[in-house]
Amino acid sequence: MKTDISKLTEPEVAAELQLLAIEIAAHDTRYYQEDAPTVTDAEYDALRRRNQVLETAFPHLVLEDSPSKWVGAAPAAGFGKIEHAVPMLSLGNAFDEDDIREFFARIRRFLNLAEDDQVTLVGEPKIDGLSISLRYEEGKFVQAATRGDGRVGENVTTNARTIEEIPDRLSSDFPAVLEIRGEIYMSHVDFAALNETRKASEAQVFANPRNAAAGSLRQLDPSITAQRPLRFFGYSWGEISEPPADNQWDFLQRLKSWGFPINPETRRCDTPEDIMALHAGIGAKRALLGYDIDGVVYKVDRLDWQNRLGFISRAPRWAIAHKFPAEKALTVLKEIDIQVGRTGALTPVARLEPVTVGGVVVSNATLHNEDYI
Repeated sequence: MKTDISKLTEPEVAAELQLLAIEIAAHDTRYYQEDAPTVTDAEYDALRRRNQVLETAFPHLVLEDSPSKWVGAAPAAGFGKIEHAVPMLSLGNAFDEDDIREFFARIRRFLNLAEDDQVTLVGEPKIDGLSISLRYEEGKFVQAATRGDGRVGENVTTNARTIEEIPDRLSSDFPAVLEIRGEIYMSHVDFAALNETRKASEAQVFANPRNAAAGSLRQLDPSITAQRPLRFFGYSWGEISEPPADNQWDFLQRLKSWGFPINPETRRCDTPEDIMALHAGIGAKRALLGYDIDGVVYKVDRLDWQNRLGFISRAPRWAIAHKFPAEKALTVLKEIDIQVGRTGALTPVARLEPVTVGGVVVSNATLHNEDYI
């Protein structure tokens, strides 16, 4: 179980930060390169939160290769590499109403706004898929790259051309250079049909729609990608030769006019109460959307404010991902083992009947909380 930070010595904190960096990097490789995660989103988020708490309490112990400084994982072998003109960063997370109110407060403090100055956000479902950047020059689709490590991604241009929802040419009124950022995903219906086909041919089935989408896009044979029912939602931009709009909402309308799908659940919100209502509403219909989401993303609407707010090391200050509560599942506890860490710390580990949670088959669980034991 995790020791209370106030009881840790500096050497113990340094050792735990080293272990967290190794563990998070391993999970990033499994998720971004191998499309085969072994922990749930909630477990992964807990590791990153623990790392953040330790670094906040002991800033002088932050590692050069800290997880707080990187995004994703290096591009996998087999694909050409593309350096992003504008980095593809991650997002900070919010888990409850207090986090949302603090997000609003940070924006107000940074922009020096009065309490009654309205801060409008645009909220949209956080698609559980594979992030991609699509480059257009003079309206023609010329390049597609995965996020990779945020600076360098995989060249998946040929494969992306096979996806019907990605236009090969844009309609009128487009910038000379335009990079569209969005998410490749697979619907529940298409995922089920694909797995039925694979099962019939005795091929290995995919664990979840996200793995199926990522594995389908990252095929070395584009003809295989062409046979897979991949879909796309656009939501942002990278390099662009002219201002995209005055605000996030109007940019999304331009995106739609160019032929890109945008999420129909996207809304404008003016207050924390609006945000919480949107989060609850989308959460309530989550199972009915027809595709996987793991939260709601909020972005400051005004682009001039986005520019002023800028970025921290791995995420923008003007956006945040409001995650849904961790999924729960019922299983059988078979036994409890005690693992001894490098520092001598004893950690109880539950051995479970395998159960699927959040698209991951879980057979072991670390028992951090005494009450669980």
